[in-house]
Amino acid sequence: MGEILVEVATDLPFAHGVPAQLGISGDALNVAAASAAAGASVGLLAVLTDDDLGQAIAARIAELGISTGLLKYRQGQQGVYLVHSDPEGQREFSYARNGSVGSSLGPDDVDPRVFQSAGAVVAGGIACAISTTSRAAVVKAASLARRFVFDPNFRPRLTTVEDAAAVLAELAPQAFLVTPSFPGETSMLLGTSTPQEAAAKLRSMRTELVAVTCGAEGVQLEWDGDSVWIPAVPAPAVVDQTGAGDAFVGTLTARLVLGDSFPTAARYGAAASSLVVGGKGGTGFIPTFEQTRKHAATGNPATATSAKAANAVEGAVSSHA
Repeated sequence: MGEILVEVATDLPFAHGVPAQLGISGDALNVAAASAAAGASVGLLAVLTDDDLGQAIAARIAELGISTGLLKYRQGQQGVYLVHSDPEGQREFSYARNGSVGSSLGPDDVDPRVFQSAGAVVAGGIACAISTTSRAAVVKAASLARRFVFDPNFRPRLTTVEDAAAVLAELAPQAFLVTPSFPGETSMLLGTSTPQEAAAKLRSMRTELVAVTCGAEGVQLEWDGDSVWIPAVPAPAVVDQTGAGDAFVGTLTARLVLGDSFPTAARYGAAASSLVVGGKGGTGFIPTFEQTRKHAATGNPATATSAKAANAVEGAVSSHA
């Protein structure tokens, strides 16, 4: 659930007449696309404009293998962002989203029957930051979901550190999985200095599974007294890093719901995120699960964990089925 954005991307500095590529993106769509590609049945709750643009976005959502049954259509403007990006990851964003139709998402849009029956519900800090009604919708969804997954996705242009930390503190106790990034989000929102400290703090807040993403280094996993480091999977090509974190969250969540152990699902998430950067834009390239599976088998394997630990995670997932 979240806001869908029209994406205008270029690898040149912003200027009149520069060539750009039009796309459909936003963290919610990126996560949903990755989840669907990883083998899950996925629906996307978002609000689109009730015009040709909204229908074109819905068509793209369907192309990505995502159900359009939860989409809402209302009068208003679709949120837009412009991004200049290069292979080194230097990105400059410019947003036109204030008062967007996507920010009109509210608690009444959250159908209890859908959210109680879903294998997992994924929401992020952006959805909590764009409006008070959207934040209320996320809070309601968290209260209904059997497995609530929260990606803090802190954006200083949208909210303050204090508000983002308050949202995380409110939702972490209800979360099956939280995926903060190190060092930015963990230091600002949790006041911690290492991935292990961040994971431990979230576990103390009763989050069941924690995956602290550490960029090109890897991911720190913590659950039920166990700790595993998942090394990053080297990317075959780097064109644009937009959506890489979302691909990790979507793939990880899908594979957990489908029965993989936490370390295995995280390894797939790391592989998917390293493939996504080979495309331009948030959904420019979404690898199939077969591509992700093969890529996950390359390079260094995940840090070894005991069969007992892996079985414990599988049992935890099964108990929520």
